Amino acid sequence: MDIVDRDLEKAERDASPSRFPVAKTEDDQLRRAETVSSGTSSSSSASSVIREEMRMSRVNTQRDLERHPTALSRIETQRSQHSGTVGRSLKSRESRKPLPGFGAGKPYPPPLPGQEEYVVEFDGPDDPLHPQNWPMKKKVLLGVILGYTTLVSAFASSIFSAATIQVAAAFGVSTEVGLLGLSLKLPLLIAMFGFSVFQIAVAVGKDLQTVLICRFFGGVFGSCPLAVVAAIFSDMFGNRTRGLAITVFSMTVFTGPLFAPFIGGFIIMNPSLGWRWTEYLVAIMGFLAFGLDLIFLQETYPPVVLVEKAAELRRRTSNWGIHAKQEEIEVDFRELVTKNFSRPLRILVTEPIVLLLSIYMAFIYGLLYLFLTAYPIVFQRIHGMNPGVGGLPYFGMVLGMILAGVYIAATQPAYNRKLEANNGIPVPEWRLPPVIIGGVAFALGLFWFGWSGYRSDIHWIAPTLSGLFTGFGLLAIFLQALNYLVDAYLMFAASAIAANTFLRSIAGAVFPLFSMYMFDAIGVNWSGTLLGCVAALLVPIPIVFYRYGHKIREKSKFAPILPKPPAAGETSSED
Repeated sequence: MDIVDRDLEKAERDASPSRFPVAKTEDDQLRRAETVSSGTSSSSSASSVIREEMRMSRVNTQRDLERHPTALSRIETQRSQHSGTVGRSLKSRESRKPLPGFGAGKPYPPPLPGQEEYVVEFDGPDDPLHPQNWPMKKKVLLGVILGYTTLVSAFASSIFSAATIQVAAAFGVSTEVGLLGLSLKLPLLIAMFGFSVFQIAVAVGKDLQTVLICRFFGGVFGSCPLAVVAAIFSDMFGNRTRGLAITVFSMTVFTGPLFAPFIGGFIIMNPSLGWRWTEYLVAIMGFLAFGLDLIFLQETYPPVVLVEKAAELRRRTSNWGIHAKQEEIEVDFRELVTKNFSRPLRILVTEPIVLLLSIYMAFIYGLLYLFLTAYPIVFQRIHGMNPGVGGLPYFGMVLGMILAGVYIAATQPAYNRKLEANNGIPVPEWRLPPVIIGGVAFALGLFWFGWSGYRSDIHWIAPTLSGLFTGFGLLAIFLQALNYLVDAYLMFAASAIAANTFLRSIAGAVFPLFSMYMFDAIGVNWSGTLLGCVAALLVPIPIVFYRYGHKIREKSKFAPILPKPPAAGETSSED
């Protein structure tokens, strides 16, 4: 690790010693506890004075903070996020220029006494401002809206596949060139509004260049929900409910592309609509999502919630020293490059866990989009279905994903019991059994699809049912492997996920381009066999990590070393 990585790791360990323990004496631990308690008392006293001036009632939360590790954990997490955020240490902006005069002949004022007393915090573990304490109805409503937003983005990525033949014919190019509108999905940045605008631009495009360029920028904007919604769910839902929330989110990501083909197929079959209405429909859905987000979505990132709280307190008390930690941050380009670009690539090439799991997940993610080519070959070309009806067999995969989601949700109580028995410290390898089961099911589904879908005299229900296994395996592998990366790398989880996303995006773009050539050259049966063999060869990856992952992480430069589970009869220090 370079100096920036080491600084971040040190800040994370200092902020969250319970998550990243090191050998410390009992005196050290007592001194740290006294420091935290003292800082909390000071913050509570300052808050009391402010609220008394505002004639607001105040509930003493000092005892609550001592009794509830949740509140202290949130403070520690916010401080560590602050320490590791881009722009926190502005070494590249150090200036040797003398400070300008304060103005009007005034001397520089003295520093704020006890600066930490001016830093706002959440008011105990049950502070209603914290997103995890919002009413469940409110969180469910926001979850539904965000799930729909993500579904629209994923839906748009594949509905164009139903129209590629018409687009190719309209502009006089090959179907592979038409597929470029499907595969140029480079996840970058923001906004349902821009996404919706570019869908309209695709719909009214007069030449192929306009269609491809606008599809590209639509993908840029539409990638925002895929990157951000999971983080919003993590802000709103606690450890016990977050797994279920992320499962639902992942199901919208993967089922969205599978709902689109049959809808797009029925649209292009209607002479009065045509391929352009596949994009008009997405634009309408996108503007609806934009409107819902604009009206209902609230800030969920706790540091920014505290920024808003500090701004209100400054206005109402005229005490301009009150601020949130996040307001001490400025963006620095050098740190932006180091933390957001170079570190993910270094983790990808130096960490075998990240590299091998990313290859595995890139393969299954690429196959998700390869199926957008494979299913039309089997059900439209071989079985003679029309584009609309030929898209309905995707519901086999959708049902398989639903079964995977139910299975993972059913395992969550057992996971929570293990977590509680281990003092709240997750063991990453606990996430891997569903990945192993999903890997076997996925490989089986590929063999089944290949050898049941290559002949028209085999009933169409046979290849359709193979989707139960491929859909189950796809979601089980992706979801739990992603959770494994997060648990294994913790403070560097964002970089690990960024590296993973990099490979997945490449696979999702490339696989549809060669799939048609592969199926035409060796047939559906041998294509399914080839892909099934690759999937079978990848199954040992989670098995090896389940058995030896903890030893591999001990040698890692980025993965924190978690404490061993307590021996029988030991009790937690928090009990």
